[in-house]
Amino acid sequence: MQRLPRNAPCWCGSGKKYKQCHLQSDLRQQRAPARAATLVKTPEQIEGIRASCQLTRDILDRLEGRIAAGVTTNEIDRWVYEDTVAHGGRPADLGYRGYPKSVCTSINNVIVHGIPDETPLRDGDILNVDVTTVLGGYYGDSSRMYLIGEVAPEARRLVEVTRQCLNLGIAQVKPGNAIGDIGHAIQQHAESYGYSVVRDFVGHGTGLEFHEGLQIPHYGRPGTGGVLVPNMTFTIEPMINAGRYEIKILDDGWTAVTADGSLSAQWEHTVRVTEDGVEVLTA
Repeated sequence: MQRLPRNAPCWCGSGKKYKQCHLQSDLRQQRAPARAATLVKTPEQIEGIRASCQLTRDILDRLEGRIAAGVTTNEIDRWVYEDTVAHGGRPADLGYRGYPKSVCTSINNVIVHGIPDETPLRDGDILNVDVTTVLGGYYGDSSRMYLIGEVAPEARRLVEVTRQCLNLGIAQVKPGNAIGDIGHAIQQHAESYGYSVVRDFVGHGTGLEFHEGLQIPHYGRPGTGGVLVPNMTFTIEPMINAGRYEIKILDDGWTAVTADGSLSAQWEHTVRVTEDGVEVLTA
């Protein structure tokens, strides 16, 4: 795989030299074929992951029309829990590393991991709901945006561009491509609109565990990172900010907000690398 000279500026835009920033992590990713046995799924595992992903998709679908101004995020959490259990699954979030709820609900300037509470949604809000389901021991992870009432054009555009970023990242998934190809496509599109890509959170391997070792940054340089091979399964979940990409973690230890108070949006799918392209498992 292509790699930058050690003293060149790092591809991530940090301003640091490559050797002081992403060199070591890129070297680890480039050894991915040696670790592929833990990342590449069997046909039986793929079937189980697909079923869990489809339940996650259906849960998000059933939230459409229920989420509206006046609804609290605790209500959404309860709906997701009840729906998941009714279909034989369990919410992966509940109790994960001490997380207290079944779902993440991130409103306006919350980037990710917003904890449901008694906050009522208001007209004009943008909301991300992130659902991960465990079904038969397999994980399916997806999130989508919901627009509450009359949303300002600027917020609506951010949501739509973020969805386009996800689709452009997915289009880079095929055997032989590099992980960096995904992030580069996302970053180029987001920054062409004056937006920024969050660096602190990335996509990840999933399926047999909630978070597997593979990392999928949503920014980067083409040809860098590990090589994609058939039957890898992982999430792509760009978090795009209207302002700067820096984040702040609130005192609850989970909720990540934009450091400058700007709006943020996120869309997420779990995907599988096929023999000649990609299957979006949560579509």
